[in-house]
Amino acid sequence: MAKKINEFGFEEFEARHGKQNNQKLKPYLVLQYLLRNTDESHVVSADDIVEFLKRCGIYAERRSIYRDIKEINKIMWLLENKTLTDDSEFDDGVTVEDAEDALAEDEDDEEKFVVYQKHAKTKGFYVRQRHYNSNDIRLLAECIYSARFLSQKEADRLSKVVCEFVSKYDAKNIRHDAFLTDRVKTQNQHVLGNIGLINDAMSFRIDGEAHTPEKITFKYLKYSINDVNQQAERRGGETYKVSPYKLLINDGFYYLLAFDDAKQKMMTYRVDRMKGVSFTNEPRDGKEAFDAIDLRDYTKRVFSMFGGKRESVTIRFINPLLDAVVDRFGNDKNSVYYAKCDDRHFTVTTRVEISDQFFGWVLGFGKKAKLLESEYAVEEFKKYLDKVREMY
Repeated sequence: MAKKINEFGFEEFEARHGKQNNQKLKPYLVLQYLLRNTDESHVVSADDIVEFLKRCGIYAERRSIYRDIKEINKIMWLLENKTLTDDSEFDDGVTVEDAEDALAEDEDDEEKFVVYQKHAKTKGFYVRQRHYNSNDIRLLAECIYSARFLSQKEADRLSKVVCEFVSKYDAKNIRHDAFLTDRVKTQNQHVLGNIGLINDAMSFRIDGEAHTPEKITFKYLKYSINDVNQQAERRGGETYKVSPYKLLINDGFYYLLAFDDAKQKMMTYRVDRMKGVSFTNEPRDGKEAFDAIDLRDYTKRVFSMFGGKRESVTIRFINPLLDAVVDRFGNDKNSVYYAKCDDRHFTVTTRVEISDQFFGWVLGFGKKAKLLESEYAVEEFKKYLDKVREMY
């Protein structure tokens, strides 16, 4: 007689006595079923689990489900209370007997991973997560969708990954909420791969072996008015060679801070605009230039990653703009100074990169902001306004 295979790939059967097939798989399948189908608002009965196992081609008695859950709680308690040593090996301080004792004394179910809900209207088993909840996973999913350096395809994939840590009910709500948020995404499908390669190039060890940080090469992309849906290679396809030092995240994009061989200075590059990142096996240069950078100060004073002459400036704003200004400059007393100007205005003094991008940011506030100092910055701002005025 031909075997009948069910939707899960297992041979279908009729309940019978004696040795049953696939019994070693049963506790694992029970755990996966509980992880996927339960939370504090959704419980399942032992009969539900028996029916699920039957669809998998595994015969189970109702009372065996209780034994499986007892073993699941034991192993989950053991794993949670085992600590890793510096050599990434479990210590020998916690044993199976310790798990059994702790669970036996756990009258309030505080130590159990799988809990039986018996006081509510609907009774049944559910998984109680202690390390995270649905709001934590929701935040992670939203961070994924807000990352502009990820393509829509990568964002969808990663959101599914993090949603595997909650029940299917929470996952559905979380991913639905994330999809409602519209964001411009990169078209580059290789950003995560680029980040991995760059991290390897900067590493001192790879796969446990010593590694000398090395230079990388890549093509740098830009949009062309001839086809805004397809990026073109900058400099006619010229290969960039740089010494990578730091990955930065700014305004939803990943940037690489690197020492440029051709320009002999530190530069920043958008990772989602990099194509064909490759190792060179050449030790990186520019260590002195990198060491001279104060990263915290650097990220505060460079707007949108465009460089210019560094200058101390003072800007006057109307009082309602204080939140926006603090969001931009921060409130580190060592690098930013705020002062009351009069009842309607305040001033901020800090160091910035003098550039068209900085002037454009100030200009965006119209008459609500005025650049007061330095004299150099004011004169350059006037030149910038004159250049803009000449266009109209």
